[in-house]
Amino acid sequence: MRILVVEDEPAMAESLTWGLEQEGYVVVVAATGETGLWLAEQAAPDVIILDVMLPGLNGYQVCERLRKNGVWTPILMLTAMDDDLDQAEGLDIGADDYLTKPFSYPVLLAHIRALTRRGLRERPAVLTAAGLTLDPGSRSVARDGVAVDLPAREVAVLEYLMRSQGRVVSKTELLDHCWDAAYDGGPAVVEVAVHRLRRKIDPPGGPPVITTLRGEGYLIRAQDDRS
Repeated sequence: MRILVVEDEPAMAESLTWGLEQEGYVVVVAATGETGLWLAEQAAPDVIILDVMLPGLNGYQVCERLRKNGVWTPILMLTAMDDDLDQAEGLDIGADDYLTKPFSYPVLLAHIRALTRRGLRERPAVLTAAGLTLDPGSRSVARDGVAVDLPAREVAVLEYLMRSQGRVVSKTELLDHCWDAAYDGGPAVVEVAVHRLRRKIDPPGGPPVITTLRGEGYLIRAQDDRS
């Protein structure tokens, strides 16, 4: 899952990036409102963490412009101000949630999980597909009720594919959303991750959970499409 952090304080931006990456998120950082606005429209983040006090466009202006441009990515506003009117202004212009500095990482992560569950479309608390369950909150995976131990990268790939059920996902899209922005390798790393993932989640003797469409990408079929 890709998170855009729009924060002009270097120490805060670095801290957020480190903490979120430890949880397996891919993080993109913008230091100004203008850059954040551009990245929010071009980088297709799953969640935007948006500071209020920014150089150039402030957080309120960024949020308002995104909503006017039809960008409905969930937005979590960060502010050092705890005035009710400030929070009301952010929510009224289209923000989804508000968090006052200073905050703890467990609370931040809980807010992010809540946003991803109620994002652009219905996001169930637990994802299901072909006998698999994935809890995005705990990053736990099970097949037919039996826990499957997966490293963070494979959980991220599986979660993205499960959220995209019924749609073909290209290797480039997986690379963008499940690998760090600093990674400069090719899509072969995606093939390796999917191969390892299949060995752990495919039912013995049954059809594969993840279908490869040559030249297109990977697909987890929607429940209604399975025979």
